[in-house]
Amino acid sequence: MKVEILYEDSDIIVCIKPYGMPVQSDKSRDTDVLSYLKNYIFEEEEMVEEPYLAMVHRLDRPVGGVMVFARNQKAAAELSDQVQDGTMIKFYQAVLTGELPDECGMLEDYLVKDGKTNTSKVVKKGTKGAKKAQLQYEVLDVFETDSGILSYVLIELITGRHHQIRVQMASRGCGIYGDTKYNPQFAKTKKQYQQIALFATRLEFEHPSTGEHMVFKCEPEGDAFEVIELDEF
Repeated sequence: MKVEILYEDSDIIVCIKPYGMPVQSDKSRDTDVLSYLKNYIFEEEEMVEEPYLAMVHRLDRPVGGVMVFARNQKAAAELSDQVQDGTMIKFYQAVLTGELPDECGMLEDYLVKDGKTNTSKVVKKGTKGAKKAQLQYEVLDVFETDSGILSYVLIELITGRHHQIRVQMASRGCGIYGDTKYNPQFAKTKKQYQQIALFATRLEFEHPSTGEHMVFKCEPEGDAFEVIELDEF
């Protein structure tokens, strides 16, 4: 599986994470994005030692899209600060099985992560371990299909909680198309890998050294998004 590189310099490397590839090494021992990029830098720059490369944000394994990695500690600290203070802007495109009540809006919930099952769920405010989760959405189109209504949405992630978009949408009866973990419509295919219709389509941040405002975009591809006809936003 190839990782497409959109931009690189001495501080950062921006790439498109493929669907199904883990961001970092996990128990599957499958090739991960971080190791792939380290090998790429090692070979391109003919290094004798393993290069420094830090992950500053995540994408779930089934999700594809634009990511940035830091190539030194200063860049890692700067980008991590942007993630924490919300100045790193992240947009996603998604296909939902169902229809949201409004054409646009803010979803706010409190989520708790269960480490044993690697899942999160919506809970009441004040629940032990609960973290606030916020996102904004805009419905771009709605399709009536033989298997039901599908909604094509643009999402701005305000907070970056574990499985946040998948959990918040599923809790409103509009799970992500292809999501075997949170969407009951796809639970029967859980033992098989299923591409998910969730893609990190746009990433904006300030360059950690120059301060330049950087914007990277990529349109989703693949089987999961072929259930609808996409228009660039």
